[in-house]
Amino acid sequence: MLMRSTSLALSRPQRDVRLRERSAAIALTVFIHVLIAFLLLWLTPDIIPFRRADQSLATFDLPAPHAGEQRAAKAVQARESAAQARRKEAVERVVPPKDRPDTPVPRPQVEAPSMILLSPEEFAASDIGRIKSRRGDGSANGKDAASVYGPGDGPGGAQLYNAEWYREPTSAELAGYLPSDMPRNGYGLIACQTVERFRVDHCRILEERPLGSGLGQAVRRAAWQFLVVPPRINGRPQLGAWVRIRIDYSEGVQRVN
Repeated sequence: MLMRSTSLALSRPQRDVRLRERSAAIALTVFIHVLIAFLLLWLTPDIIPFRRADQSLATFDLPAPHAGEQRAAKAVQARESAAQARRKEAVERVVPPKDRPDTPVPRPQVEAPSMILLSPEEFAASDIGRIKSRRGDGSANGKDAASVYGPGDGPGGAQLYNAEWYREPTSAELAGYLPSDMPRNGYGLIACQTVERFRVDHCRILEERPLGSGLGQAVRRAAWQFLVVPPRINGRPQLGAWVRIRIDYSEGVQRVN
């Protein structure tokens, strides 16, 4: 019994020694493996010549899909464009230049009339139909027209003729342009250029009495309705000639001259 306990007591230290030896052997084995792996990693750059400093970007030109078809289409388009350009040049050489149409002269803008309300008595008093009109001495009624003021007295040095009415303006046509504070008596004198269809254009104020009364402006604004026979020279109507038009106002009655 004593000897068995002694053998057991001696076997425990031996087991501990064996365990320590095994542990040391395992640790040494692991260390050797780690060392071998480290050496392999260290020696790898010498085996495979690869350095970070030697890295460079390598680019490769890969043909785009259907690149050949695109080049062929571009070539066809280039040939078609060249053919169209040649045809266009041939047409431009053959076709003669077209005559440019005459630019129409724009019609003058007519100012909107400033309406003046008249009572029935005032409207009846302004009826010029009952007033015998006076015509200018140099009217163009089939005979050669004579200048009233002489050559050079019209706008821009043009000759100025007395106007002959093709149709006298009505009182309603004149009254719509009178100033609200018009004087009891006065007149407006304008110069206009004759155009086609007995019309006048480019009218300008020559004189008005009283000064600043606005009667000259009233006659000028109403002139777009006037119908005047153009003066004649050697029996021919002179379109573009300048005529003078005077309208007298007396006690609300317009007298056309």
